[in-house]
Amino acid sequence: MIPNAMPEHVQSRLTDYARLLRIDRPIGSLLLLWPTYWALWLAGDGNPGIGNVIVFTLGVFFMRAAGCAINDYADRDWDKHVKRTRDRPLTAGRIQAWEAVALFAGLCLVSFLMVILFTNTLTLYLSFGGVLLAFIYPFMKRYTHLPQLFLGAAFSWAIPMAWAAEANELSQLTWLLFTANVLWTVAYDTLYAMVDRDDDLKVGIKSTAILFGDADKAIIGMLQALVILILVMVGHRAELGVFYYLGVAVMAGLFVYHQYLARDRAREGCFKAFLNNNWAGFAVFAGLVIDLLFR
Repeated sequence: MIPNAMPEHVQSRLTDYARLLRIDRPIGSLLLLWPTYWALWLAGDGNPGIGNVIVFTLGVFFMRAAGCAINDYADRDWDKHVKRTRDRPLTAGRIQAWEAVALFAGLCLVSFLMVILFTNTLTLYLSFGGVLLAFIYPFMKRYTHLPQLFLGAAFSWAIPMAWAAEANELSQLTWLLFTANVLWTVAYDTLYAMVDRDDDLKVGIKSTAILFGDADKAIIGMLQALVILILVMVGHRAELGVFYYLGVAVMAGLFVYHQYLARDRAREGCFKAFLNNNWAGFAVFAGLVIDLLFR
C-alpha cells in the first residue's frame, strides 16, 4: 500500500491557507489583472516587455492574496455575523490572527523584492503607495461608507506602476485609465456589497450599497456610463481603432446585462453580476491587444 503523500492534518491546514488567500476564488485576481494588462499593453504600444508581464502577473496574484489575508484579519470579529463569511478559516479559529498578518507581510515582501530587482526607480517609489492602500482598505468600512472607493484606488494602483515599469514615465493616459478603473471597481464592488447589505446593516459595517440605498442601481449605472466614456477618451487620445472600441462596446453591453441581473436586488443576481465583470475587463483587453496588433 502506498501511503498518502501528505498527512490529513497538513492537507487541511493548506486548504485553510488557500481559502484565506482566496486561491480557490480567482475572480478578484482577474479583476485586478485585466486593467494591469491594459496599462502594460498601452504603455508598451502593443509589445510590453516579457519581464514586466511576468512580474506584474505574479504581483497581481501575490498582492491580491495579501489583500485577502489582511482583509480577513481586519474583519475577523465581524465576519462571524455574516452568513457568507462566518466559516472563513480565520473567523472560525482554524487560522490564527498572527498567521494572517505574517502572510500579508510575506507576500508584500516578495512583491516588493520583484519590484526592486526587475523594474525601475519610479515603479519602486509607486510601490509604497500600493502597499499602503492594500493595508488601509479593509479598515475603511469602519469609518466611511466609501470603502469601495479605497478598494478602487488599491485595485487601480497597479496601473501607474505597470505604466511606469514599461515606459519609465506617467502620462495623461495613465491617469485616465486609473480613473476609469476606480469608477469601475466602485460599481462592481457595490454589486458585491449588495449581496451582504442586510447582514452589514445588522453589524454596523459601512458600504456604498448602504450609502446609495434605493438609488444603488441608478448610481451603479452612472458609474458604468462614466467608465465607458473615459475608455472612449482613452481610445481617442491613444488613436486606437475599431477593435478597441468593439471591446469597449462589449463591456457596455455587459454593463446593461448587470443591471438586468440586479433588477430585483436579489443576492444571487447581484453576485452573478459582480462575477460577470471579469468578462467586461477581458473584452477591453482583447480588443486593445487585437487593435494594437493590427495597427
